[in-house]
Amino acid sequence: MARLVAWLIGVPLAVLAAVFAVANRHDVRLELWPFPWSLDLPVYLAVLGPLVAGLLAGLLLAGLSGLRTRARVSAERRRAESLQRQLDTALKDAEKARAEAETAKALPKPAAPDQAA
Repeated sequence: MARLVAWLIGVPLAVLAAVFAVANRHDVRLELWPFPWSLDLPVYLAVLGPLVAGLLAGLLLAGLSGLRTRARVSAERRRAESLQRQLDTALKDAEKARAEAETAKALPKPAAPDQAA
């Protein structure tokens, strides 16, 4: 569902960006104040370039912010797997002890040593 929504939003935006780029091909001078440099760029690059740069910066920051959470989830998953292995081992040991106790109950009691000496 999310993929469909992404396509329904992304494709029209891409078409609008393409139409904007075709309609705005003339150059514009960008003065990089306080530096002595200037750039002559097509209008669509002057508008869509920062938009794409902002999108990429946002994706990078979102990925980096989720990095700590993903690391925590991974550590907790490893901890849960370790605890599950310990629990399985403890349950096997308990079952083995229970079986030994049942076997011990079924055996006849040893005869008491003679105290008439």
